[in-house]
Amino acid sequence: MTGTSPATGSARLQRLLALVPYVVSRKAVGLAETAAAFGISERELVDDLNLLWCVELRAPDPYCPIDLSYEGGEIVVSQAEQMDRPLRLAVDEASALLVALRMLAEVGAGGDALSRTIAKLEAAAGEAGVPSAQVAVQVDKIAQQAVLTQLQDALARARLVHLSYYVPGRDETTERDVDPMRLLVVEGRTYLEGWCRLAEAVRLFRLDRVLGLQVRDEPASVPAEAEPKDVDQGLYRPAPEDLQVEIELAPLGRWVAEYYPCETITELGDGWLRVKLRTPDSRWVRRLALRLGENGRVVAPADLAAQVRDDAGAALAQYD
Repeated sequence: MTGTSPATGSARLQRLLALVPYVVSRKAVGLAETAAAFGISERELVDDLNLLWCVELRAPDPYCPIDLSYEGGEIVVSQAEQMDRPLRLAVDEASALLVALRMLAEVGAGGDALSRTIAKLEAAAGEAGVPSAQVAVQVDKIAQQAVLTQLQDALARARLVHLSYYVPGRDETTERDVDPMRLLVVEGRTYLEGWCRLAEAVRLFRLDRVLGLQVRDEPASVPAEAEPKDVDQGLYRPAPEDLQVEIELAPLGRWVAEYYPCETITELGDGWLRVKLRTPDSRWVRRLALRLGENGRVVAPADLAAQVRDDAGAALAQYD
């Protein structure tokens, strides 16, 4: 499977609206090239193109369907004159993009190329980009560097460390003693790998989630059975003892099969899929199910499916 970013219904609509002018401006473009440009798989792109067959333009004629083809791996779009203009960023979109770019610049990423991009975007956005200039973007690089320096010292001297660590999945701060094993960078983020005495297992801790750090005088004592994690294929590796979950996905929910490591993927017809995956914590599945709404449903295990129904009922009750 090709890993892609999750896409909500609104995000997919924005992609569809951008897809037409992208192809029209190039007259004809390959499937692989277009999928790479939009950060999706070729299968997702074909699903998008099939959906575009249903688009009806109300002007200039009452019925004016978009004519497209993608035979031979090449996309050609015609009769889309009403949609051939590139999308313009709204105020919130331009502001969010500029704030994100300035944050990258603050941490030293991108160099001159990023600075030029920000300048061009500010000029192109015009008034839409004005609100972003009123947002001060500051990253506490000094604090993160201090954490990194302390951990490097703890590793060099083989000392136990005490962490105050934020766990976003539970929205709580935990206190734990960790025997450091190594520092590593995965997918652009720095992690401490160590034996967590609270979990009694090897864990990875993101440095930007470390709220407090103390290097103890006690020597680190990593158990002999502690093995470094294999992160070559990413951070999450399903384990046999993890809970197996079955989810049925509507066409607009198929991105789940691309984004998460699934054990099996079964076509059910009419664009629906059934996927099986494993997780050590069912809470994120419940959040995923609420996010999917009518585009997905948990079918197994039965008790988890019941919890999702209760979650949905509780959420709907807030609107009464």
